[in-house]
Amino acid sequence: MVWLNGNRMKLVVVGIVAGMVVGGGSAKADFTFGTPKNLGPTVNSEALEYSHCLSSDGLELYFGSNREGGHGSVDIWVSTRETTEDEWGSPENLGPVVNSSNEDMGVSLSTDGLELYFQSWRSNGLGRGDIWVTKRAARGEPWSEPINLGPTVNSELDEYNPCLSADGLELYFVFGEWDPQDGPAHLSLGMTKRETKDDPWGESVNLGPVVNDWPCQDTPWISSDSRLLMFTDIWKFEPRPDGFGDTDIWFCRRATQDGDWGEPVNLGPAINTVFAEDFPMISADGTTLYFNSNHCGTLGRYDIWQASILPVADFDDDGTIGMGDLLMMIESWGTDNTLFDIGPMPWGDGLVNEADLEILMDHWGQDMHTPTEPLAHWTLDEAEGPTAHDRSGIYDADLLGDPVWLSSAGMVGGALELDGNGDYIKTPFTVTPTEGSFSFFAWVKGGNPGQVIISDKLRFNWLTLDLEGNLATPIMGVGAGGTIDVLYSQAQVTDGQWHHVGLVWDFYRANRILYVDGVEVARDVTSGNSGVSYMGHYIGASWGLHSSGYWSGLIDDVRIYEGALSAEEIANLAQ
Repeated sequence: MVWLNGNRMKLVVVGIVAGMVVGGGSAKADFTFGTPKNLGPTVNSEALEYSHCLSSDGLELYFGSNREGGHGSVDIWVSTRETTEDEWGSPENLGPVVNSSNEDMGVSLSTDGLELYFQSWRSNGLGRGDIWVTKRAARGEPWSEPINLGPTVNSELDEYNPCLSADGLELYFVFGEWDPQDGPAHLSLGMTKRETKDDPWGESVNLGPVVNDWPCQDTPWISSDSRLLMFTDIWKFEPRPDGFGDTDIWFCRRATQDGDWGEPVNLGPAINTVFAEDFPMISADGTTLYFNSNHCGTLGRYDIWQASILPVADFDDDGTIGMGDLLMMIESWGTDNTLFDIGPMPWGDGLVNEADLEILMDHWGQDMHTPTEPLAHWTLDEAEGPTAHDRSGIYDADLLGDPVWLSSAGMVGGALELDGNGDYIKTPFTVTPTEGSFSFFAWVKGGNPGQVIISDKLRFNWLTLDLEGNLATPIMGVGAGGTIDVLYSQAQVTDGQWHHVGLVWDFYRANRILYVDGVEVARDVTSGNSGVSYMGHYIGASWGLHSSGYWSGLIDDVRIYEGALSAEEIANLAQ
């Protein structure tokens, strides 16, 4: 496929539209997210880091934190980097001119980087919490004494969490009552406008019942094209219907900058979890979502995370970006169908046109079903010798005891037979559950209740059989007082037949998931913290090499993946 520009491309599109008949198909959402990643220990600490904003060039990150070295209970800090490919530098406090002895946070930076709006609980405001602005003459210059936005915005109620539009002419914020002891009583989203950047802010208006349809709306953010509004519900109230628990991120769309907002939609399980996710914001180029969460993997009580934003161009869901997707887009050419409106921002610009076709062409020919490559893969097809070779050549493993190579008795080629009496495989270190997601899969045959399929060398069994021969896992299940919280299934694998067994640890969502023969057999959410594996793994033995834990049976095609594999990928592995 050759990419055509300008009028020639339009003629081609018109010609295709005029001469085609398009069949039905099911289209998916127009953007999704990559795996969320913690911004790391330079930005995040053991304290709170939240209420952040990113400069339009992506080189400055402002946020609130109660870390040591501040001037009040919560201060505004900034971290910088030379390019968007660099790591963030050590945060610096904005100093006592901006920060007060009270809480200062909820930041929003203007596109030119010269105005910083924030909320403050300082004593000289109109209410307990007000919105203020500090200015500077140029990047790198000091910030000025903050100015209260005045009575058209602030009141005797609380106003906070401001978000400035990209053109600097609209300011979105939260208003309502907040009890110092009991938290929010009712919070809504409002907005104020000004004619030019030199004019004062006008009277504030409520965003209306479509947006403010729940007892509490918080942490608003408006996209750079002013067509996507993100916000959150809040922990104190019952979550909105169709949420995922605790505080979730939601969004509304509108066709134009002055249009009406559509119904709120949950951002989905790629970001929202049973924990709290809030303070959403998207980089000016629309490629990255930044947000806060206290889910598994936080370094402190509350951290800043990021996730890539990916346009969904496989409209016909056939696993390949190709002609079927092009025809579906052309059928909606010139309309505002959001399913095909994927450019220039991932959520589109309100019209299916050349910008969307360009995004589609950028992904042309992509095979969405390309399998994830394993981090380590022991095929166990050697037939002889003391080493189980990893296909990557990195994680070659040692055979201990006297396991027997079976060159043609495996589920996939050869296999290894362990006698339950000191036979096992010792591997190098691969993944650590406390630092990210992983997936483990193997074919097994035989085994007895209480035996172990894989463990780490230091402290924990990962995939085991319970006393009835059912698949189970204690990983990441250390609760209060050191008690072990085990996830049990009702899936027996000790019937003398080959079974494909697996464990997925979804670090971000704190999900432990067990699979047998490509089917999910157990799942839970754990707030435990275990699974250290810096010393490597034992396959076919328990972490303490206890005599009752050695595997008695066959093991074949052992794989460890970085990341949490999808149900579809796992089903394909089990075929």
